Amino acid sequence: MGLEADVVRMVAANEADWDARAALHAASEFYDRPAEFWFADYEWEELGELDGRDVVHLQCHLGTETIAFARRGARAVGLDLSARSLEEARRIAAEAEMDVEYVHANVYDAAEALQGRRFDVVYTGKGALCYLPELGAWAEVVHQLLKPGGSLYIVEFHPLLNALGPVALPGDTGELVIRKDYLEGRGPIAHDSTVTYTGDQVPGRQRSYEWMHGLGEVVTTLVAAGFKITSLRESEVLPWPRWPSMQQTTEGWYRLPSDAPRIPLLFALKATI
Repeated sequence: MGLEADVVRMVAANEADWDARAALHAASEFYDRPAEFWFADYEWEELGELDGRDVVHLQCHLGTETIAFARRGARAVGLDLSARSLEEARRIAAEAEMDVEYVHANVYDAAEALQGRRFDVVYTGKGALCYLPELGAWAEVVHQLLKPGGSLYIVEFHPLLNALGPVALPGDTGELVIRKDYLEGRGPIAHDSTVTYTGDQVPGRQRSYEWMHGLGEVVTTLVAAGFKITSLRESEVLPWPRWPSMQQTTEGWYRLPSDAPRIPLLFALKATI
């Protein structure tokens, strides 16, 4: 994968962490929703027609979004670091009677693991980029995965949300408080919590690592790798209530109340080669 030894160790720790969480996530109420719930309307508009197209979902975890692509007629492939997550993903797809292929690999090894196959769309996001220690190498891999004229579509936690913390921790007051870096450059952030974002306790959970990536870094890295940015959207809604004051939308997602500051919580970026 071309990463330094200490980073390889951290990535291995993340793999073990996702393995430990997979079954708990699959059984949780958090994921007990239709696959389409996890998409904002603008995602389908910007993705366009998927029927008959080849789509790969990188860092797919339980494959919830991957199933939604298959339901829209795509030849869908999910790739993830965690073998236990993919066991659950295959079970979920079988129960939904959906034909989805899942591949176990580190995202940096995706081109090799997928044996040189090319795709019309590479999709990733909603908690994926923070597990990438190095964006440049990742962008090169994505470039290799795309057919000429293909598109990368990222729908991801906004770096501001990552800086605020995408999950409430014990003792949070509900205020908008910066807790972590917005910008990249100061190395990994270690996490030692035994509670996962579904609210479940994870027995024996060990340290995991995340890397911050500012929006400027994401855009500049993709341009340097030969991508053309065709759209960049910032959104104030989330699929879950990060703060107690958040109000549910008619679509079932959540936004801060009207008297709160309007801040971006997600971003959606589309880029082509």
